[in-house]
Amino acid sequence: MTDTRTHLAPELAALLATRQDGHGMPRGFYQTEALYAAEMRRIWQGGWLFAGFGIELPNPGDYIAFSVDSTPVLLLRGDDGAVRAFHNVCRHRGTQLCRADKGHVRSVVCPYHAWSYARNGELRSCNGMDEGVDKSQLGLKAIHATEVAGLIYVSLAERAPDVEGLRRDFAASAAPQGLDRARIAHVVDYEVEANWKLVWENNRECLHCIPCHPQYVKANFDVVDEHNVSPAMQQRIDAATARIAPKWQQVSESVLHAQGGLATFPDPERGRWFASSRTPLAEGFVTESMDGTRVAPLMGDYDSEDVGVLRLRSLPNFWVHASCDHAVAARMLPAGPRKTVMRGYWLVDAKAKEGEDYQLDRMLPFWNLTNEQDWNICKWQQKGVDSIGYVPGPLSSRFEYNVDAFIRWYLGQMHT
Repeated sequence: MTDTRTHLAPELAALLATRQDGHGMPRGFYQTEALYAAEMRRIWQGGWLFAGFGIELPNPGDYIAFSVDSTPVLLLRGDDGAVRAFHNVCRHRGTQLCRADKGHVRSVVCPYHAWSYARNGELRSCNGMDEGVDKSQLGLKAIHATEVAGLIYVSLAERAPDVEGLRRDFAASAAPQGLDRARIAHVVDYEVEANWKLVWENNRECLHCIPCHPQYVKANFDVVDEHNVSPAMQQRIDAATARIAPKWQQVSESVLHAQGGLATFPDPERGRWFASSRTPLAEGFVTESMDGTRVAPLMGDYDSEDVGVLRLRSLPNFWVHASCDHAVAARMLPAGPRKTVMRGYWLVDAKAKEGEDYQLDRMLPFWNLTNEQDWNICKWQQKGVDSIGYVPGPLSSRFEYNVDAFIRWYLGQMHT
């Protein structure tokens, strides 16, 4: 990932060095424009980013458009069936080409001067240009793209990092969920008034779950750890694990995390930026819905409700909770030091029909409420860390071990 990175300015290196081991990050980490710009180069333009789902591009000419900070990206299904990614910028005078976040094109035509590009990115016509213009040198600038278990990843780096580990891990873990043969039931876009790192820190601990997520804690054991688990709670976890293990083992290669608390992620020592695991749900819950009952037909290869929840995550911008009947995913995109754009996806089996097999008013509330609660938490934390009175406090080794791991991963990426 070194090709996107310039030398870290001494003042930024000095700022990064102010983080005290075992504590949160100082206020400058969440508000400094120069540090944010360095993050864009080193993290967001250096690694692999989740961009969307392959099922969003079923036909040649279908496209998805989004921006990574100030860089517009275009995903396009080509005539050969492959997904390609391009800078969503005309090679003439730089106009953004596709403005909607999704659509279909026979060819990509610039709305400014009508330059036209084929669906493989080649320049077909350059309206008004002098004779002798070499069109072969003026095709759309390509971006690395790969499809993994129905998930599309892009890399803005000149030389993309190796992706085979992600491909092996996610393909094996996600295959039974059938994300590559699902349909998107609903999408919600959120603007979070907080730095992207605060959103990840919030995601990586459940110490806040009891006071902030009354729906979520009824279904999951994330708030339990080895120090506060009672014999009765341990019996509940053991019973839930025993219930799902036989069915889960038949269909999944994902690691079963059944001791309560959050699975460890990331792994900064080994540079592990992606992970998958499966967790049991509390008794009375077969899916992450408000009442715990199914809200859609079984997905993928599942023939039983008792498979728990598949969790996939990859830094810097993706996570998913997938139950037996539906999956809920999140895509994060930075939009400034104090703003993060989130997209929430709800996926169901491809054959499921809205109004017949599922109703959105039953499917959406569990995770839409949880998302909105989290984004509100992050907004108020940003307001707090912006204060001159903010001094980072110590992290709990029992509940915030993943926050510490995320911070160490982040610092490693910034210093590499």
